[in-house]
Amino acid sequence: MHYDLLVHVDSDDAAVLGLALANIVNYRAALPQDQFHVVLVANGPAVKQFVLQEQTHAPVIADLHAAGVSFRMCNNALTKFGIAPETLQTACEVVPAGVVEVVDLQRKGYAYIKP
Repeated sequence: MHYDLLVHVDSDDAAVLGLALANIVNYRAALPQDQFHVVLVANGPAVKQFVLQEQTHAPVIADLHAAGVSFRMCNNALTKFGIAPETLQTACEVVPAGVVEVVDLQRKGYAYIKP
């Protein structure tokens, strides 16, 4: 059975990202025997929370990435906020458009969660 999960974050509120990351941690813990993919897509002001200087959630992001969680950043948002891709945490992958990524993942059967 597929349990692929898409978590969408578009807020620069650290509490919202913290909730999203906790959702991912809890989701993974609840399905220890199952294989699935988890992708967090950040667009809008949320991308600001993934720069190297922002350390609030960096350890959890690094741990989740090491466990196979994908973190995808919207290039449109990075451009809007003047963030160079090389200034992002190493867990981050840049995609052309966050909204398109969300739609593509939903079409592939990912369940959508937005804390």
